[in-house]
Amino acid sequence: MSDPEINLANDLLHAARKPLSALFAPRTVAVIGATEKYNSVGRTILWNLISNPFGGTVYPVNPHRPNVLGIRAYPNVGAIPEPVDLAVVVTPAETVPDVIGECVEAGVRGAVVISAGFKEVGGHGAELERRVLEQARRGRMRLIGPNCLGVMMPYSGLNATFAAEMARPGIVGFLSQSGALCTAVLDWSLREHVGFSAFISIGSMIDVGWGDLIQYLGDDPYTKSIVIYMESIGDDPRAFLSAAREVAMTKPIIVIKAGRTEAAAKAAASHTGSLAGRDEVLDAAFRRCGVLRVDKISEVFYLAEVMAKQPRAKGPRLSIVTNAGGPGVLAVDALIRGGGRLAELTPETRAQYDAFLPREWSHGNPIDVLGDADPERFAKALEVAARDPNSDGILVVLTPQAMTDPTATAEKLRVYARTEGKPVLASWMGGTLVAAGEAILNQAGIPTFPYPDTAAWVFNALWRSSYVLRGLYETPTLPMGDDASAAAAREAASAVISKARQSGRTLLTEFESKQLLAAYKIPSVVTIVATTDDRAADAAESIGFPVVLKLHSETITHKTDVGGVRLNLADAADVRKAFRAIEATVAEKAGPGHFLGVTVQPMAHRNADAYELIVGSSLDPQFGPVLLFGTGGQLVEVFNDRALALPPLNTTLARRMMEQTKIYTALQGVRGREPVDLAGLEALLVRFSRLVVEQPWVREIDINPLLAAPGADGLLALDARVILHGPEMTAETLPRPAIRPYPVQYVSSWTDRDGRELMIRPIRPEDEPLLVKFHEGLSERSVSFRYFHAMKLSARVSHERLTRICFPDYDREIPLVAESLDARGGGREVLGVGRLGKIHGTKDAEFALLIADRVQGKGLGTELLRRLISIGRDESMSRIVADVLPENVEMQRVCEKLGFTLTQDGGDAVITAVMVL
Repeated sequence: MSDPEINLANDLLHAARKPLSALFAPRTVAVIGATEKYNSVGRTILWNLISNPFGGTVYPVNPHRPNVLGIRAYPNVGAIPEPVDLAVVVTPAETVPDVIGECVEAGVRGAVVISAGFKEVGGHGAELERRVLEQARRGRMRLIGPNCLGVMMPYSGLNATFAAEMARPGIVGFLSQSGALCTAVLDWSLREHVGFSAFISIGSMIDVGWGDLIQYLGDDPYTKSIVIYMESIGDDPRAFLSAAREVAMTKPIIVIKAGRTEAAAKAAASHTGSLAGRDEVLDAAFRRCGVLRVDKISEVFYLAEVMAKQPRAKGPRLSIVTNAGGPGVLAVDALIRGGGRLAELTPETRAQYDAFLPREWSHGNPIDVLGDADPERFAKALEVAARDPNSDGILVVLTPQAMTDPTATAEKLRVYARTEGKPVLASWMGGTLVAAGEAILNQAGIPTFPYPDTAAWVFNALWRSSYVLRGLYETPTLPMGDDASAAAAREAASAVISKARQSGRTLLTEFESKQLLAAYKIPSVVTIVATTDDRAADAAESIGFPVVLKLHSETITHKTDVGGVRLNLADAADVRKAFRAIEATVAEKAGPGHFLGVTVQPMAHRNADAYELIVGSSLDPQFGPVLLFGTGGQLVEVFNDRALALPPLNTTLARRMMEQTKIYTALQGVRGREPVDLAGLEALLVRFSRLVVEQPWVREIDINPLLAAPGADGLLALDARVILHGPEMTAETLPRPAIRPYPVQYVSSWTDRDGRELMIRPIRPEDEPLLVKFHEGLSERSVSFRYFHAMKLSARVSHERLTRICFPDYDREIPLVAESLDARGGGREVLGVGRLGKIHGTKDAEFALLIADRVQGKGLGTELLRRLISIGRDESMSRIVADVLPENVEMQRVCEKLGFTLTQDGGDAVITAVMVL
């Protein structure tokens, strides 16, 4: 590239790294449809922009007036004398596609379409939306709406909405699909003195969606928590999950999702023009990315405030300090009902309380400091509770009794607003008597609640949030599988499916279904296909009596419905008789063409300690494959004891899925029964989830029952049903998992210059211990070249840091590790790490490399970068970039050898490497 081309590319890269800045931090705004008509949307938006100065210039666009509200107007956006960052469009729906086209021609980078009349009104509106998006895509314009209230950024003063007032500045980023709800929340917030870092109405989300906005607010320094009113997950649930999973670790995301009931879901679909998925699937999706879901608007802002001010509880144990027994009991009831627990005071804690509390204190939790408690007694009681290792959080309850000083007590407690990872909450019960104390606590960062049961509910939400997030990044216990054997399993399973598809079938026979399970090492009963009664008898002899005969059919799913099952057959005569009976019954009820013989299986003698489980997967219209686990057997629909989760699973997520069911308590062992092999059941669920994501032609699958009995061999699939996608489906239109699975296509071997064979593959969660060992062997020089500064080993190998690296979102980044067998110890070791991370909102990606010192100069760095370039092409990236220190001449040589262009501006301390793909 020439120098001007390189400079232009660098400028574009700088702008691309903040792709939504035109929408939320514009320097110039055009109001297209501005008017002087009183109480009109166009007039209100223009007035809000000029009466809340945001530091930029506002241009009215109206072809019929020379000026609007005394400001010179322009006939179209192309006539404006300087580049426009943001266009706010308030024209009739029919005109919007052409208006957006004019904006693209004028180089406008962002638009907020206020206008209604699109897909929410039917097919014609949906076609208008398609044309609007088509126009915006021509110029890489980002667009919010249509059918929205607009955008407010209170700290900058930007008010591009038609709301009556400007929101107060604060710490909550608020996103809503409903403009009407926005105005109601805004009015409420002004009365309650709640502030916002951003207040965004997103409407139909034809372009900018949840993922974009969560990512933006995640990077916004003013935003401490994110609140979402959601009617639909939108057309790209993967983007929502991807962004939420990354941001929720540092900023709480709280969602109130309309549509829990069927009637509400239909109303939401009518309002947004989108179809709603099953509500329980959405709950599973929220759990998978660490999002908290609540049912009431009041609960949303309670949580947003608390989670912005206090740490998330590490566990469910709460200490309650109170000066009245009744309110303490109310808090306990709410705590227990919500799944929390009372912290059990340690003997040391009891002794400390005995030393300064009156003899009549409760001697337990709740810690009743009695009605005459002065501020010092309250404060000391809180201090002791905070030091108790059995406690995960503290709630202080005060009632205004005659001897109580709510204001002075609050002053004493304010120093405990930050208590070493334990949230501190308060309930100052009353009205005017406690108002001053409430204000002191709130200002100090201790959230207050009018009632203690509300505070207990909030505490339960805090520890559940922490519990969910820990599950997302807890290092799995399942050892890393062998990549060759995993590939063989995929091929064996694919062969079974291909054979059925080639014969035009969408239903696997029971025999084929069990072949599919066997490929993924899911144990099932021995099954032999017999096409005559004599062959059935011979098969039974080989298996051993008693046996079970089941219909062998390529068309009938539920065998019992047509009399296709015979149990407990004791000898060959019984088998022959059962064979003929099944044949006759199926012919009568379904037709002779549905009978292809029987399968012969051993009669599973039900261990009295065995449980019947169900494991399955079906498709959700929005999230693709969804996993199911729960109580199985013939009464599975009656018990309805099940949990849902999104694949793929690791052992931690599998255990969390199991924990949501009632049967899980029994599986751990009850009433003298031994527990089942829970670790084995976790591993089975992980392998089943791999089957689901690696075999996309499977539309539906269930194993029912899966017997679970104590012992190492206690898991056994008795029956399996597998339905494939029909001929109308193509490989390109197959539903994809909402969470991208492990990219097996990027696994392959390589040999370095010393003849050492390495496996280069994407990183996995189980790699954390290997990365610790890898970092222990790095020199200071290698570390500083990679991170541009010295970084202590303890910081590099901290669990919090490595889990974020080992649990990548493969939609956002593909980190590769080069792994070899350690000849000295016989174990695995990582010798190099490469990362290709997509720059959000662009088609660009950044790379980084780090190679173990003892193998530098052997070609590994070049090979890793070559593979990252190949991945970039496969992932449809436009460019790959990186910053390189001037002293890192080795990396510069590698980049130049592979075709990167290196540039360095005079004032820059780094060299920029750019490759156009």
